[in-house]
Formats: sequence, C-alpha cells, structure tokens
Amino acid sequence: MERIALTFSSRDNNDDSDLIAVAQAADRLGYDSFWTGESWGRDAFTVLTMLACNTERIKLGTGIVTVYSRTPGLIAQSIASLDCISGGRAILGLGTSGRIVIQDWHGVKFDYPVSRTREYIEIVRMALAGGRVNYDGRFYQLQRFRMGVQPVQDVIPIYVASLGKRNLELTGELADGWLPIWTHREKLPEIKGPLLARLRESGRDDGDMTTAPQILSCASNNEETVGNAIRQARAHMAFYIGGMGTYYYDLFCRYGYQAEGDAVRRSWAEGDRGAAAQAITDEMVDSITAIGTPNDCREKMNRFRSNGVDMPIVAFPHGTERDTMLGTLEALAPSNP
Repeated sequence: MERIALTFSSRDNNDDSDLIAVAQAADRLGYDSFWTGESWGRDAFTVLTMLACNTERIKLGTGIVTVYSRTPGLIAQSIASLDCISGGRAILGLGTSGRIVIQDWHGVKFDYPVSRTREYIEIVRMALAGGRVNYDGRFYQLQRFRMGVQPVQDVIPIYVASLGKRNLELTGELADGWLPIWTHREKLPEIKGPLLARLRESGRDDGDMTTAPQILSCASNNEETVGNAIRQARAHMAFYIGGMGTYYYDLFCRYGYQAEGDAVRRSWAEGDRGAAAQAITDEMVDSITAIGTPNDCREKMNRFRSNGVDMPIVAFPHGTERDTMLGTLEALAPSNP
C-alpha cells in the first residue's frame, strides 16, 4: 500500500476540534502518520498527546522538535511517554531549525548543528534501549543515566530534517527517515545524492531510509479555493526565502531559482511582502506543491513518488478551512486503507 502522511502547523489558529477532526479523518482513511512541529506556536508533544487520546491507528510524529530545545535525556523521556500513551505509535522527528528561530527568538546559541544532532541521536537511541547511558561527547557527558519508562516499540523510528550536505550525510548514516521541506520533484534525486551515498557507505540498504517531504497540498474542484491556496503558497515560500536566513534561499538557488530568490529577498528587505510573493513563479509553485483539482494533485503526488519520495506528507496552506483539508485528505488517501 502506498504510504502517505499529513502535517498540521502548530502556528495556525485552528482550535482543538479542527486538529482532532483532521487527525481522525486521516486515521479513518489509512494515512500512515500525523506530524506536528514547534517553533513559536503550540509545542509538539502536548498536541500529539491530545491526538493519541483521540485516534486509534495513525502514527504520531514530531515534525520537528529541535535539538536546542531540550536535553537528549528529556527528548528520550518525552518520546517514550508519547509512545506509551499512544500504544506504540510514536515517531521522533529531529532537526536544528535555524539561527533566527533558535538564537534570535529563543535566546539559545546556535552552534555546531550537525555535530550536536549526532550526539542527540546517539544518546536518545541509547536511552530508549533501556540500559544505562554513559556518554562522553563534545556537548553532553552523561553518567549512569537510565530511563524509568519503557516505550512500547522496541525501536522508535528517528527522522531528521536536513538540507545541507553534511547534515544529509548524517541523516543517511544514522536516521530511519528524512524530512525535507520545499522539495522540488525533478531535483529530488540530485539533492538526495549525499544522503544515499553515506547510507550505502554505512552498509545500509536504500530501503532502510524513508524519504518523507512536506508538500503543500490543496485538492479542490473550486477555482477560488485553488487560487487562494496558490496565493498562500507563494506567500509561504517568500517568507522562507526572504525572512528565514539563508538556508532556504540557498536551497532554491540549488534548484536553479537564484534570480527569483534574489527578487524575493530584495522585496522582503524593502518590506514589500506582496512583491516578494509575486516573485515566486508559477513553475516554482507547480514543481514544489500539489495544488489543483483532485486528479491534478494525485498525478503530482505520483510524480513525487517516481522521483524518490516514499511517504509524502500533506501540508496545508495557511488559512485552509476544515472542509478543504478534509476534502484534500479524501482525494489523496491511499487506495487500500
């Protein structure tokens, strides 16, 4: 069966009934997993705990929690607790976020992201295995730490959000899954190259890694609904390219969109958010999102899969109404839930 998941932004002002209704619909339709992250909205573990108590089968993933927000031991405790509450449905999604979020907004020094992520993965895995953790790392030195809670799963999967070459290599070496964002369908095999190379060098098979990009999606036969989704997608891309440091700008340059990225950043720096959004071209929207009629969206998802996506994660443009979200989930549901 084809795997497909969804993510729900913790920043949107949707109430609990929206979250629960969307998660329950995805559960009923056979979606693999429900992901939510955290940055300046709700925290991920609280939201996922609420959904664990209101769903039955769907897995629950942190997409993502950062390695700067909690100690490795606390992350291990939190994901083990979620696994117990959900009956063995937890997935740990880790990442570094970026300097603006970590250092400017949360006041924590943003340093050595790749090396720090390695230590987190190693310590969390050791802790979840149940034995004593004695670890002598660059950032963390643990002595005799042992978890007092045993997760339901023998192994809780760990996914990593990564973009740069070194972080992609780390993902290929240690992670069970990869959580990219703003994924260009045709460029994915090239971007994924360093990850696969390290995966194979580490003696692992390609099937050991799940590629699970977040894809902005809206499936509707209503032209106004589709038009609104495209406008929101342009604004969302412009925010990441113009307002979130250089990571995403560099990514879009690697896709061949430097001229567009430069235009976005100029307009953003001048405070013209509308012009920044308009610098996002139709080609950029078409190659990175799945927005259109239900048939169009299913075809786009198939094209993502043919270029190396194992489990697309449906993301909704900001402001998407509940009925549109539910309709999109119906349109993109696996054929044999």
